[in-house]
Parts: sequence; structure tokens; C-alpha cells
Amino acid sequence: LILLDINMPGMSGLDACAEIRSSSETPIIMLTVRNSEADKIAALDAGADDYVTKPFSVPELLARIRANLRRSGLSVTNDASKLSFGNVEVNLQTRHVFVAARDVRFTPKEFDLLHYFLTHPNTTIPHGKLLQAVWGPDYGNEIEYLHVFVNQIRKKIEPDPANPRYLLTELRIGYRFSPNP
Repeated sequence: LILLDINMPGMSGLDACAEIRSSSETPIIMLTVRNSEADKIAALDAGADDYVTKPFSVPELLARIRANLRRSGLSVTNDASKLSFGNVEVNLQTRHVFVAARDVRFTPKEFDLLHYFLTHPNTTIPHGKLLQAVWGPDYGNEIEYLHVFVNQIRKKIEPDPANPRYLLTELRIGYRFSPNP
């Protein structure tokens, strides 16, 4: 989830929103003092999912964050370090993954890769970008390496790894995490 203000130094919040939306379906909430109807329409047309004017109450903002995460297919429990989708719960702080309430062991790299997918829901991520984000800049061409790790994760979280619902292959491009199959 991304929180943006319309009034940002350098690049306007509207431009940043449009740029993010062009490559990601991550929920975007605009937080701003600007409360005109035209500003709200411009932000929503630029790709924002929600618009909150300052001052706002923290409980309302948290409720809007939960609602936007629900719509994206992810949900945050009372503990913000936990994300869930389907029957999978991921504790980002302890790095534990529970599938159908059963603790499933992930290697550090498997967890890092899953975490990257969770933070980029419904976004097609090219092979090279995934490799560089999780393994570092020297791994941009190790696509077979990535396939092995994705298959290991599928075996752990997918009801039917041969027909994945969550970690989807985008042929000759990369992968997409879909929390709402």
C-alpha cells in the first residue's frame, strides 16, 4: 500500500501516482490538505484508490488502509506485521509462513522472494527485476534459478502446485502474485 501527498517536492503527487499506477496495482491512498472536488477527481483519475483530506483521524485512516488491502486481496491482521491471503498467513517480523494454520518452513531466499511478491500484488514482475531485487544486481540473467525457487514456493503455498492460483507465470516475461485467484 502506498500513501501519497499531492504536494510533494520535485514530482507532484499526481504524477507520482500515475507513474506508479502505470506499472503496479498496489493500492494508493492520497493524503492531502487539498479538498476541492477537482483535486479529488484528478487524483482518482491519476490512479489513486482512495482520497483522504487532512486533518483526518487515525482510526479512519487505518480503516481505509484495511479496506484497500482487502480489495487488493491482502489483509492485515491486528498485528501489522502479518499479511494473509487465502489460507496462507505470513508473519513478516518472525519470517514464518502458515498454510492452513500449519507452520511451513521457508529458506531465507524463499521468504525474501515471497515477501517481494506480497509487496507487489497483481503486478507482472519481469524475471530480471525479481532476480535483482531478491538476489542482487549480479543475478539478472539466472532465470532457471528463479524458476526453481518459484516452484518450491508453489509447492508450499498452492493447493495444487501444478495449477497455481497465487503465483502465476506470465510467459516469457516473469511472474505475478494474485492474492484473489
